[in-house]
Order: sequence, then C-alpha cells, then structure tokens
Amino acid sequence: MSKINNLLFLLLLAALVAGCSTITNLTPSQYPRDPSGFYRVEAEWRSREQAIRPDSFQPVVLVDFNAYPMHPIPLVEDRWEAFIPIPANKDYILYRYKFDFMENAISKPCGNSVMSAGYELRIEPKK
Repeated sequence: MSKINNLLFLLLLAALVAGCSTITNLTPSQYPRDPSGFYRVEAEWRSREQAIRPDSFQPVVLVDFNAYPMHPIPLVEDRWEAFIPIPANKDYILYRYKFDFMENAISKPCGNSVMSAGYELRIEPKK
C-alpha cells in the first residue's frame, strides 16, 4: 500500500511542479455598437511554467475561421489586446484566444499552445 501512496504523491508533486497556464478573458460581455465596426478584446496570460520562452508568444483571437493577432499592452505585464471587426449586421460573435509559444526542451526548443474556452461578445444597438 505504501508504494501506491508514494506513486500518488510523486504524481501530485509532478503536477504541481509542472505548473499551469491560464488565459483570463478581460473583455466585457457586451459593447455598444461602434460606427468603426472594431471592438477591443483583451486577455491576461498567467503561467508558472519555467520552460516557456517569454519572447516567443504569438497570441491570436479566433473568430469563425479568422485569426486576429494580439499585441502586448504597454506598461502592463501579461496582458494582450486586439481589435476585431464585427459587421453591422451581426449582434454577437463567438471567439476564443489561442497562445502559441516556444518551450525549452532537452534537445531544442519546441512549439506548444494553449487555447481558452469560448466566449460570446454581444453588440448592443445604438440608442
């Protein structure tokens, strides 16, 4: 029985040491209609993983089959934004974030990515 306990402890320890990455959506769930047709979306990236190369991030916002590149927000660490177009004939869109990055590995760096849950952005009619 102690071998099983030791194995469970090692698996739990490995999971804690490996860390985790999270993407937090900071975009409001609705915006008033903007005549420009562009709307700002923002996400925060957090990770305890030490192997990630911070200069390798290539985050995008995925809307339908389109990917819109995100840019770091000046003076704020781990925050990214993009302006996405929403046609005047749409009242809402579904979107998600995808962060592509490189991780250090034994032989050479390798690519990895993390994708967020899906979100809905509603556009209110102009009053």
